[in-house]
Amino acid sequence: MVVGYVRVSTVEQNEESQLTVMKEYKVEKIFQEKVSAKDKNRNELNRMLEFVREGDTIVIRDFSRLARSTKDLLEIVELLKSKNVNLVSSKEKIDSSTPQGRLMLTMIGAINEFERENLLERQREGIAIAKENGKYKGRKEINIDQELWNDLYVKYLNREINKTQFAKKLNVSRPTLDKLIKENNQ
Repeated sequence: MVVGYVRVSTVEQNEESQLTVMKEYKVEKIFQEKVSAKDKNRNELNRMLEFVREGDTIVIRDFSRLARSTKDLLEIVELLKSKNVNLVSSKEKIDSSTPQGRLMLTMIGAINEFERENLLERQREGIAIAKENGKYKGRKEINIDQELWNDLYVKYLNREINKTQFAKKLNVSRPTLDKLIKENNQ
């Protein structure tokens, strides 16, 4: 069976390019979710990994959809290898059923992690320089009407609204809402 995995990090992101790849590879079953790759507990990824059987093929658009680090990618690849499940990445044009594919998979995973670490280092350096020059003051403070917060928070606790609705009514992102809820519970 040809199985696909589609993931975007936020509600605002669009998964259309990934779904196009799924059609190109004639994917029979798609596991799809909106969650950060940093989150180790990705329900649909876990469901897919449990679902696949020997001889199946998993199709992804690119490695960043499947894993954030080389370590995560290699762990997933090892699991798939132990189950005799093939992994195909459209963007990188890699098929783990071939020796060349397995070699490239390892090399690309390492390069992706290296690029990400370099990007984060450049970002930290840029922020440090901007702070020195007085141009970086961090994120803007979020001002939320306390009465509105209290009303919505009670509705959320009573399950009258979900987190997505809560965030929309406050005009904040879900991660910001999670931070606000955590601060409120301290």
